[in-house]
Amino acid sequence: MKYIAAIESSVAGIPCVIGVTEYQQGDSLADSDHDYYGYSQWFVCDHRGRTAPWLESKLTNAEQRRIEFEIARHFN
Repeated sequence: MKYIAAIESSVAGIPCVIGVTEYQQGDSLADSDHDYYGYSQWFVCDHRGRTAPWLESKLTNAEQRRIEFEIARHFN
């Protein structure tokens, strides 16, 4: 899979890579919620960039928010 960014992170204390396939920053003047808040599509991957569903299943809501923040920080 082709990623536009590979961000080093961790899930449940386990080092991983977040492979980002799509990212759009939010726009406060947008007409739709989707564009207002922005969006990203990403996958939890092992250190070789392969998707790791077993690790993604360990994500908590707090970790998802942290990863979204890391992605936004990476692109801004």
